[in-house]
Amino acid sequence: MTATNSADTKRVFICGSALKGQPDHGNLQAATFLRSANTRPLYRLHAAQEGWHPAIYQVEENGISIPGEVYELTIAQYDYLVSTEPPHMYPGDVILEDGEVLTAMLYPHDLVEKYQWVDISDLGGWAAYKQQSAT
Repeated sequence: MTATNSADTKRVFICGSALKGQPDHGNLQAATFLRSANTRPLYRLHAAQEGWHPAIYQVEENGISIPGEVYELTIAQYDYLVSTEPPHMYPGDVILEDGEVLTAMLYPHDLVEKYQWVDISDLGGWAAYKQQSAT
């Protein structure tokens, strides 16, 4: 199942620093929150640059389900969001538990390995990791 996008809007899966309650949530501007969702267990999640931002990539095995939020953005809001992403992050497809395919901000796996960013896949998602690291 593919996302329901129109010429004027795009649905995006948010699972990092732009989640509700996270410091970059304002980068979504006035995007419409649609629902909470999880990916299929096809991904790994790392804390890039000492926890500055998440690094998500798809794997062939040992994947986890990443929790997040689905938003509908205007094309202008989407373009702004992409422009605010950290270096090396890029828009790519993720598959949600229900089979819907949405755009999310991914990170190159080879860079995760090169810099040996910490794997936080088993900590319950980005917001849970940030809460745990703040204590």
